[in-house]
Parts: sequence; C-alpha cells; structure tokens
Amino acid sequence: MRSWTFAAPLLALLALVLSWGRELSTVVVILLALLLAGAVLAAVHHAEVIAHRVGEPFGSLVLAVAVTVIEVALIVSLMLSGGEKTSSLARDTVFAAVMITCNGIVGLSLLSSTLRRRVAVFNAEGTGGALATVATLATLSLVLPTFTTSQEGAAFSPAQLGFAAVASIALYGLFVLTQTVRHRDYFLPVESANAAEAEHAPRPSGKTTLLSLALLLVALVAVVGLAKVESPVIETAVGLAGLPQAVVGVVIALLVLLPETIAAVRAARRGQLQISLNLALGSAMASIGLTIPAIAIASIWITGPLLLGLGPTHLVLLALTFVVSTLTVVPGRATLLQSGVHLLLFAAFLFLAISP
Repeated sequence: MRSWTFAAPLLALLALVLSWGRELSTVVVILLALLLAGAVLAAVHHAEVIAHRVGEPFGSLVLAVAVTVIEVALIVSLMLSGGEKTSSLARDTVFAAVMITCNGIVGLSLLSSTLRRRVAVFNAEGTGGALATVATLATLSLVLPTFTTSQEGAAFSPAQLGFAAVASIALYGLFVLTQTVRHRDYFLPVESANAAEAEHAPRPSGKTTLLSLALLLVALVAVVGLAKVESPVIETAVGLAGLPQAVVGVVIALLVLLPETIAAVRAARRGQLQISLNLALGSAMASIGLTIPAIAIASIWITGPLLLGLGPTHLVLLALTFVVSTLTVVPGRATLLQSGVHLLLFAAFLFLAISP
C-alpha cells in the first residue's frame, strides 16, 4: 500500500483533474510528464501482478493487452487533438511497436540469455505461430494500404479499413484461442532444467489481485487523460527539434513498451526465454490487432486522412525484420549472433526515424 506503484496511479489521476483545461507552465508540463511515465510503469506492474496470479501463457497475454490499451489511448488522444498533421500517427506508432518488439525486445532477450547460457532454447512451434500472425497482421494493415488503388495516397477506403479491422480482430482472437486453450503447451518455457533458477515471488492473493486490477484501471484512465493534456507539448517539442513527425509515434511506443522490455529481459535472465518471446511477439500482435480496429472506430470522429501505408524505407526494414525473425525462430535455438542481428536492425530503425 505504501509502494510507488500504489501512489503513482492516484497521483497521476489527481494531477489530471487539477490540470485539465488549464494553461500549463513548463515546470508543470515536466511534472505531468513524469507522472505520465509513472502511471504507465505502474499500470504494467499491476498487470504483471494479475499475470502472476493467472499464470502462463495468460500472464503474457494480460501484459500485452494492458500495454496495447495504453498505446491505443495515447494514439487516439493525440489524433483527436492534432488534426491532419497526425494523420500518420497510428501507422508510425504501430510500426515502431513492431520494430521495438521484434528487434529491440527480442534482441535484448536473446542477448541476456545467450550471455549466460551460450545457446538460447525456446519453443519453435509457438513462437513460429506468433511470428506468422504478426507478419500477416503487419502486412494487412501497414503494407497493403501502400498498394491499394481505391483511395488516393497510402490509405484504405472505408470498406477496406473495415475489412482490415474485422480481420485483425478475428486473427488475434484465433491466436489467443490457440495460445491459451488448444495448444497452450507450445507457449510454455522449455528450459525445464533451469526452472529451479526462476526466482518467483509468492503467488498474490485474491485481495491483492483485485487491488491491482482497480489500480490498473485508475492508471489507464490517468494515462489517457494526461496524454491528452501533454499532446500539444510533445508535438511542439518534436517540431522545435526539427525532427520528423514520425518521431512522435516512436516516442509513444518506446514509452509504452519500456516496462515490457524490462519484464522480457528479466525472464530471459531467469532462463525463461519463451516468456520473453511471448511478451515481445504478443505485444506486437496486440498492437496491430487491437490498435487498427480502435483507429477504424475512431476514424468516425477523426477529420482528415488516415495514412496507414509504409514508405519504401520502412517496407524494406519490415521485410528484413520478418526474414531475419523467421531464420531465428525456425531452429528453436539462438546464439549471440542472432541477438546482434536483431539489435542492429533496431538501431537502424531508430537512426532512420531521426534521419530519414
């Protein structure tokens, strides 16, 4: 009750109430940004508590969905207040989430695991299915709009956007059914010899879990509101720095996925690389499978175009990411080399986002 994870959501919600609709000084903006970051971290912490109660692979699913709800809230808040200049924000954020998860989180997890055990072992069946789902969702939502002809520019027509939204929800639901019911064993850690190394905390009680659920909801409300308050400042800062508008999406994705990154690296260090991959690919999948339908609904109120199609540079990075990821996943084993390849792709993504 005295920990920062209890106080952060409540303080963030209080700050939201006090700052809503007011002119903010620089000091207040910085303070709100810190509270926003604290609320994001606290939200994922409480999702992790709930995940520990329900077990794997449900735990990874809870974390992925919680993170995606935050991401969708930030995207919609910024798009509703930003007008036409945020027309590509959803695309930029979702693409950034895919690159961060499939290269950044996977690369760091492989690095952490291979430095301790030389060869990292994971379940190729479950990870391969997750990767195939991510690749299909990304192609449907981020690649096809570049080549369709019904709408001018890299955008879907309303009918195409509706189809993409329904297909994304259906495919994501099918994956969740596979992960949690029909083939749950495909997504459990295979390093049974290292199970004793896992430093599990005691399973939280029902009361603790319910408290975390309530605080998770409070944190999500605070994140949505503070994102709305902070959105003009974020866009102004990016403009003054002379950076491309796409950097806004990268900042959102990095902020939201930071706790997931920490959780994945910790799992890899415990010898549970499969959990790390569940977190990474599950977050990428949820980011596309839930964000695109949410944006499709929000497009009713959003004025201006909704650009989803990637440009040539990002298409090359995305294709290379899926080719490399496939070669990493198929053997069910990885070494330090694979981690270096993924981290180099992640570095290239960050560099090209700043200097396209």
